[in-house]
Amino acid sequence: MISLRLSVFAVIPTLILLGCNNKDETVVSKPAFELQKNDSIPVFNGNNAYLQTKTQVDFGPRNPGSKGHSIALAYLRNELNRYADIIILQPFSYQGYNEELSLTNIIARFNPSEKNRILICAHWDTRPRAEHSVDSLKQNQPIPGANDGASGCGVILELARILKQEKPVYGIDLVLLDGEDYGKENDLDNYCLGSKYFSIHIPDGVYPEFAILLDMIGDKEATFLKEENSMQYAPDIVSLVWGIASQLNITLFNPREGGAIYDDHVPMNQAGIKTIDIIDAGLVGADSPDERRNYWHSNKDTMENIGEQTLQQVGDVLVFLIYSIHFNS
Repeated sequence: MISLRLSVFAVIPTLILLGCNNKDETVVSKPAFELQKNDSIPVFNGNNAYLQTKTQVDFGPRNPGSKGHSIALAYLRNELNRYADIIILQPFSYQGYNEELSLTNIIARFNPSEKNRILICAHWDTRPRAEHSVDSLKQNQPIPGANDGASGCGVILELARILKQEKPVYGIDLVLLDGEDYGKENDLDNYCLGSKYFSIHIPDGVYPEFAILLDMIGDKEATFLKEENSMQYAPDIVSLVWGIASQLNITLFNPREGGAIYDDHVPMNQAGIKTIDIIDAGLVGADSPDERRNYWHSNKDTMENIGEQTLQQVGDVLVFLIYSIHFNS
């Protein structure tokens, strides 16, 4: 993902105008879904998410074409297969800079026959180059990707375990996207390869009411601002998620609005899938006043930066959302 100001818009209909007896009557449309009180919300286990994150990092870098990429694909597929009703693999080829990439999106479906659905996604690949490493000898090496890749997948794997044990009455798809971080800086054509492919090859029945992207959500001192493109495409879903965090007294979700990030949610929104990005955007650029946090796109994106409590709190917000939503149709 890279920081970028984009021109985007969202149209959110809230009123339906009907003509009746030569008079215009304003009818307020019923919302597609709403939150309802639930006294039996399952418990998210932040330690499980942390260990799932570490397991991925232990495979080594997961950049396309690497040994770690192959090992991680098999592991993520098998883990999700333990929990989901259906697993769909989306293998595809992509002509890279000097190589042909073999990429795979992984889709885990829960209650696949249900029409009402939400989608939660993250990218599972890691960056093939570490431009922001201080050591110039390491700048052409792939990054470990503890936060930038593994953290979002760690949370999703823990969500899959919970969904297996306690299915909601509607449908959920958990999607792990490949090839997000392949591109060179500012080369948008070669970023977000998995989400671009997914957006034009959406499997039958997967289309959700909304989607949530998780990216770099594991730092010990994470802050999640309201990302600008998310606010323009899906301000209602941003308000929903940040409102839940406020209700749960989770201060990682800062109510301030941040800048625009080009991430997997942009191709998905452009394809009509209303998607928000939960991302610790202060890491992007590796120019934080906190030296420890300057590990974006570098060899220092390691488990030492990951906070189990951060993963716990992100998971708490998502589990509350999942098990509080009630669809009205």
